[in-house]
This record gives sequence, C-alpha cells and structure tokens, in this order.
Amino acid sequence: MGIRPIAAQWFEILTPREELTRALRCLASTGAVELQTHSQATSRAQLPDLHQGLDEYGELSRRFGDWWPEPQPQPVEAAAEPANQLDTALATTRRWAEEAAPLIAEIQNTRRMRHDLETLRQAMAVDDEELPDLHQLASSGPYLAGRLYVVPEDAEIQQVPPSVLLQPVRTEANRFLFAVGENEQIQMLDEYLAALKARPLELPRWLPGEPSEARAAIDERIASARNSDERLAASLKVLGEEHHLAAALGRLRLLDWYVTHVPELPVTERFAWITGWTSDPDAQTVDTKLHDNGVNYLLRLSEPPADVARPMVMKNPLWARPFELFAALLGTPGDSEVDPSRILAFMAPLMFGYMFGDVGQGAVLLAIGLLLRKKVPMLALLIPGGIAAMIFGFVFGSVFTNEHLIPALWVHPIEQPIPVLTASLIFGVAVVTLGLGLDAHQCHWRGEDMEFWGARLGLPMTYFGILFAIVFVDARGVWFGMLGTVWFILGSALRRRPDVLPAAGNAAGEYIETVLQLLVNTISFVRVGAFALAHAGLSAAIMGMADGFQSMAGKAAVLVLGNILIIGLEGLVVGIQTTRLVLFEFFIRFLRSSGRQFRPLPSPDEAEPGK
Repeated sequence: MGIRPIAAQWFEILTPREELTRALRCLASTGAVELQTHSQATSRAQLPDLHQGLDEYGELSRRFGDWWPEPQPQPVEAAAEPANQLDTALATTRRWAEEAAPLIAEIQNTRRMRHDLETLRQAMAVDDEELPDLHQLASSGPYLAGRLYVVPEDAEIQQVPPSVLLQPVRTEANRFLFAVGENEQIQMLDEYLAALKARPLELPRWLPGEPSEARAAIDERIASARNSDERLAASLKVLGEEHHLAAALGRLRLLDWYVTHVPELPVTERFAWITGWTSDPDAQTVDTKLHDNGVNYLLRLSEPPADVARPMVMKNPLWARPFELFAALLGTPGDSEVDPSRILAFMAPLMFGYMFGDVGQGAVLLAIGLLLRKKVPMLALLIPGGIAAMIFGFVFGSVFTNEHLIPALWVHPIEQPIPVLTASLIFGVAVVTLGLGLDAHQCHWRGEDMEFWGARLGLPMTYFGILFAIVFVDARGVWFGMLGTVWFILGSALRRRPDVLPAAGNAAGEYIETVLQLLVNTISFVRVGAFALAHAGLSAAIMGMADGFQSMAGKAAVLVLGNILIIGLEGLVVGIQTTRLVLFEFFIRFLRSSGRQFRPLPSPDEAEPGK
C-alpha cells in the first residue's frame, strides 16, 4: 500500500445465462467489483422488453409509490431469468393496484376531511365571544354566503367588498377569517383572498350554533375519521400481504438495478461473460461469494485489455481517509503517482493549526468534528485540525483569545512576528522540497530514472543553490544554481537528439517557468505566518474590546461573541488557505491525476423504487 494507489485487478467470469442475475447480485454484494464490458463475443444481452416493462414499473411507482411497503430484498437463490421475473412481478403489482386504487382514494378523502376538521377545530380554539354562530354561517343562503378562510400571517387585507362582514380570529398556530355577505360579494372576496394565498375552508351544515357543542361535534367527527383511516390503512396492508407485494417490489427493484447499473453483457446461446475490475487483488472475496451461493462459474484473473483505463483503489487507513478529499479535488492519482493522503494527514493539520493557534478554539473545532463527522464526513477534517490548533495554542500561549492564562512555549506572535514568519518560510521550503522528492520517486516508478538524473535533477540543484546563496550570502550557491541550469537544459536537449537545438529552447523555457514557480511557491508559505499574526491580532482586538467594559457580563458577552466570530469566519478562511497551499503549491510539483476512481457496483437493495 504505502503512498502508491493500488490498481484494480481485471477479472473475467463465465456463467450459465440463466444464472446471470444471481451472479451479478453476488458480485454487487461484495462491494469490490466494478463492471466493464470488453469481449469479442458474437452477441450482447439486449433488454428492450425489460426497459418497456420497467417504464410501466416507474409509472406505477409515481402513482402508488407512497402507498407501497418497503421492497423486500430478494435472496440470491431467488434470482431467475430477468424477463420471467419482470412479467411475474408486474402482474402482481397490477393486480394489487387495481384492488388498492379505491381504498387509496377513500383513504385520501378521509385524510383530507380529517385535516379540514382539525383546521376548523383550531379556528375554534378561542373564547366563545369571538366566534359567530357557526350553524347560521354554514346554512346562510340563498342570497347570502358564509366562509371561513385560513389566511397567511404576512397577508395584508385591504380591499374588502362593502357589504361583507368580517370576523378575524387568531390562534397560536393560524390566522383565520370568518366572512358573510351577498353571494357576488363573497365571490369577489374569494378571488381577492386567493391572490393573497388564503385557503377557504368548508363549513359543514351539521355544525351546531353553540361553540361548545360545535367543538364536541367536530371532535367526534375527527375521532371517526381517525378510526376510518386506521381501518382503511390496515385493509391496504392486508391487501399487500395477500398479493405478496413487498416481494414483487423487491424483484422489480432488482431488475431496475440490473438495467441501470449493468452494462450490455456479451452472451452466447447458453453462457454469459462478465468482465470488469475488482479491488480485491486475488479476487478471493468474489470467488468465495459466488461459491457460497451455489453459482456455477469459471473465474479468471488476467491482464486488462490495452484499450481500457485501469481504475485506482485508495486503501488508506482510517485516519488518512478524510484527506483523500484534497487529491479528489483534482482527480484521481494514477498507478505511477503518489497518493498524498497520508502525507496530508500531517501536513494540512500542521498548517491549519499554525494559522489558528488557540487552545480553547481548537477544542471547539475538535468537538464539532467529533459530533458531526458522521452527518457531514468532510467535517472529520476538523478533528486533526482542532488538535493541531490546540497544540499551537500552547506554543503561542493563547486560550480563547487570552494570552495571559498560560505561558507561551515559544513566542507570542504579536510580540515577535519575525520568528513566526521565518518558521513558515522554512516550512514552505520543506514542502516544496518534498514535492520535488515525490516527483523524483514517481520518475522511478515510471521507469524514467534517466529522465530525472539526466535532466530534471537540475531543478532541485538550482533551487537549493538559490536558497544557499540567499541564506548564507555565498556566491557558491549561485554557481551551484548555474550548474543546475546547464544540467537541465543540456540533459533535456541531449535526450531528444537529433533535434537538440529546438529541444534546448523548449527546455530553457520550461526551466525558467519552473524555477520561478518554485520560488513563488516557497514565498507563498509566508501567508501561513501572516495568518497566524492576523489570528493573534484579531484575538488581541477582542480582548481589548472586552477590557473596555466594566461589568463582567459585558466582558463575557464580548469574549463569547468574539470567539464565535473567530471560529466561524477565520476558521473558514484558514481552511481555504490550507486547501489553496496544498493544491497550488504542493500538488503542482508531482500530482497529474491521470487515473480514474474505482466505483463498485451498488447493491440492488439500496436502490429507490421506480428510479
């Protein structure tokens, strides 16, 4: 493993055609297989009938999916010829739909009526004096009409027909409006309130006029509707069990997965040929799964075809997996490139903590990462980042912006900025040097040792020569850098004989650009120290504001709000700067992202019905 990604292994499986679905389901359950069709077989499995039937399944899902039970996962031994499975499962679902449609319509009507009754009951949750005579309001006619509206909170009612009487009622949950007037005027009010998104509510004629009696009558009807709903839902559940609907939906989900995720497979009259990649180097997991489930098969591992791209498998330990995100921003490392996740597990928190050095704030970031890492996996990066911030908090002597609670193990950034900036510059030199070293290592993996030793070695020679000349003010560094110049240009030109002169010109242009990049990349790391100073300066400003208050409550409020501001705003900025330095100052030296990610075949049991 180490820092080199693992290339997936090519496999080929020959299985009887009637056992194809069983074999594919077994492969999906391993989580270690990615299918890729590549064969010269005379025909391929074409599934137009499945597509047509699954379109019907999708339509049934749109109409009845909310009323379906959870699809029952189908055991491997139940998998059979796809077309036969589809016909049987669709027939079962159709029969259920025909019998269930009236029940569902009745349930919907019952729930709609119950909802309206519950809303009407909310409108009556006020004093009796605020309510009109509901029986007279509901029975008004033929020239008068009564209404009850549910009005949005932000609606401003300004245009009311002159002959309409209104009685507003407000409860904790809703705003209501009772209205009575001539039919034409009420119709005008309907249109006006509809534009304000108010909803009219039917007033049943059976409502008694006395509010207490009306509430009792509504409660009785709500209870009756609830009982009807439960009875109908139970009948619908029994209907599904009688038709074995969950099993049929499980088969349909399996077939939907089959068509969506499985490519066209080469077949003969009796056999199917399954090809693809496995993340298991010796395919032991795949072999065991097929064998344990009684699938008849022949498995062979071989070299992949020349015209297919081999996917890469990132097998990092648990503590390094969150840092795979950085490389994924550019793509996937190839089989002759470094997977930098393990390196970044130390480098990225080091930069983050240096820029965000505070014991208390680091502890808050650590707690957020621990609490939310499962809901938002990206926040797992806050765990090492928070720990590093706490460590540098002790180094800089800062606890929740206060630099007087604990002594600094090194310096206070505001008091001694030069050492802070110098340390970040030295760190930048180390990171750039590491990038050059990884580039040399990749040349070895690609079998291009002479490319590095014969030419590219001139780049680090020039880089270190310039650094030596600047740090020690010594001309020998300049001469060593010039030797690196000659080494790179001459070596590149000689390796491209007979076009020596054009190659030398191209090499000179590449050399100048790369050396300038190396110097700029190094200087960019000064921002790590600069943000450490900015963090310390902002902390000092918060403390100064807190000291300006006489009361302890005022001091505490400023400190709490100030720390929240720093954790939220500066934490985001420091995270962005860390990402930028990793991508554009470190990865640029060696990472080309020439690979593609291994994507395992998903399980059919995880698919959504009818999708």
